[in-house]
Amino acid sequence: ASYGPNPICKGCLSCSKDNGCIRCQHKLFFFLRREGMRQYGECLHSCPSGYYGLRTPDMNRCSRCRIENCDSCFSRDFCTKCKTGFYSHRGRCFRGCPPGFAALEELMECVEGCEVGQWSEWGTCSRNNKTCGFKWGLETRTRQIVKKPAKDTVPCPTIAESRRCKMAMRHCPGGKWRRPTKTKDKKKKKKNLMERAQKQHSIFLATDKTSQ
Repeated sequence: ASYGPNPICKGCLSCSKDNGCIRCQHKLFFFLRREGMRQYGECLHSCPSGYYGLRTPDMNRCSRCRIENCDSCFSRDFCTKCKTGFYSHRGRCFRGCPPGFAALEELMECVEGCEVGQWSEWGTCSRNNKTCGFKWGLETRTRQIVKKPAKDTVPCPTIAESRRCKMAMRHCPGGKWRRPTKTKDKKKKKKNLMERAQKQHSIFLATDKTSQ
């Protein structure tokens, strides 16, 4: 039966011209649709977005999901699909996954992530496997993977990182070559000048005696 241009009584066992379906066939779900101030009943094979099918001995009904940001749900308190921009996690919807869980973008779900331990202390400052002979080097710290992710597509956070450091010993003890400091350079230059002056003075004295 239908009233007016729209088949508002499709699937009904009983129907009203003003209120639409009042009772549905056994396998269908009764859904009360609201349009402004008007509401009317429909009989549907599946409930619309934001509702789930609740089967009862009296009549199957579409009941609203009570979970925030849920698009479709399995029951009143368990969401199966969240609205756009939200991740599904244990029947709830989140903007971001809780700690210890990673986001699967293609499914918009939160899965068990990669768990890592605490960072170690920073290692010895070194360069080219040496702890001396340079002014600057690198020091490294690491952490272990405690639990691998549930899926291989979930990446683990970095387990090693390095930073620039200043060496405790710039010159290696017992080294064959050491770069002279500015003070030593000045002393050596002064010594050379004195030796040259003494040599020239000796030549002058020798020449003077010969001329006499």
